[in-house]
Parts: sequence; C-alpha cells; structure tokens
Amino acid sequence: MHLSEGDTHTYERSFTHEDVRQFGELSGDDQPRHTEPDEEGRLMAQGLLTGTLPTKLGSDIHFFAHTMTFRFRRPVYTDETITCEMTIDTISEADDRYNVDATFVCTNDEDVTVLSGEVSGLIWKD
Repeated sequence: MHLSEGDTHTYERSFTHEDVRQFGELSGDDQPRHTEPDEEGRLMAQGLLTGTLPTKLGSDIHFFAHTMTFRFRRPVYTDETITCEMTIDTISEADDRYNVDATFVCTNDEDVTVLSGEVSGLIWKD
C-alpha cells in the first residue's frame, strides 16, 4: 500500500445544469431549487451530488467505505468550482486489509467550506 497517515488527496470540479438534472432523475431529488434557475441563472446542486467529490477521492485510492459522515455547510451552485481535500488520519493493518480513517473538506471559489466530514473503511491488500 502506498498510503501514509497525513497524506492528502485533492479533487476539483464544477457541476453543470446537466449534472444537477441527471442526478435529480437518478436520485428523485428534483425539488424546484434543483430544477429552476435562480436570479443568476444557477441551479443549486443536490447535497449528495456534492457528496460525490469525497467519494471520487476514495475511488482513486481503492477505498471501500463503511461509514461516511457529511456536514453540509453551504449550498453549492452550478458553475462554482469546488475543491475537495481528503486527509488520511489513521491506518491500521489487518491480515487481509488496511483499516483507514480519513477526513475531508470541500470549499468553494471563495474558500468557504461547503461540505466536511469523516469516512472510515478499508483498502484490501493485493
């Protein structure tokens, strides 16, 4: 395994109107705030769509989550750039896996936290 405690992983993306529309269809979360643009022409992204950012980081390191805690701090709107940083807090070795705990923080263009949380899970040994 190539992970160490204290390692950070970062992912950045902006959600489009189409992303919000497709996630609404998939999840059933198609409230007006996700389907009708505001006065600036933006849609509010679903909270769990924003939650795909730390999920993507977990995928990058072949992480299988068993517990995820999300704290939704601020709304995320289409065309905002969101940066998510995950930090590996603890790693403990078992016979067939590494047990991993991590924290994550997602911020918008103004460096305001929009989502934060913790995740626990495992990475299988090769």
